[in-house]
Amino acid sequence: MADVKLAAETRTEFGKGAARRIRRDNKVPAVVYGHGAEPAHITLPGHELQLALRTPNVLLTLDIEGKTQLAIPKAVQRDAIKGFLEHVDLLLVTRGEKVNVEVYVHTEGELAPGAYLLEHVLSTLNVEAEATHIPESVTVSIAGLEAGDSILAKDIPLPEGTTLLTDEDAVVLQILAAQAEEAPAEGEAEATEA
Repeated sequence: MADVKLAAETRTEFGKGAARRIRRDNKVPAVVYGHGAEPAHITLPGHELQLALRTPNVLLTLDIEGKTQLAIPKAVQRDAIKGFLEHVDLLLVTRGEKVNVEVYVHTEGELAPGAYLLEHVLSTLNVEAEATHIPESVTVSIAGLEAGDSILAKDIPLPEGTTLLTDEDAVVLQILAAQAEEAPAEGEAEATEA
């Protein structure tokens, strides 16, 4: 799991105008909450935060005016067209604390020979893990699976210390037979050519 250090500044201005000024300075407005504390309004460096958020469930070490706190991203708002960060909600965590997060499901291996399609019914799993040991993703092998086979949430191996929260009988992946287009009958083919 990635651990990224970011210098944060306390924010005293609020509203759309203030948020625009913050973003114009290549910073991102954010709110840090959790552990029963009052929400803290901060600004974070835009480029460094953008790079950090490329890692799913990144652990952020925030230096807020000399005080260090651990946090994970809970909600990220991006501009729909340009994709830049508009606002981030962060959840305070402590070492040893268990948190609920979503992890991506990746596949490895080749399906059995034949024309099959792999359908991702769920692309993520809800899991509970220690805040400092959140897996970035989980990997499941699809080697040798054939049409009609499926992989349930309980079949996916999780890292040690990680507990599955998704319904264990939920279908995550399923293998479908490819639908071939029927060849037209001989008489129909001739009629089409004419």
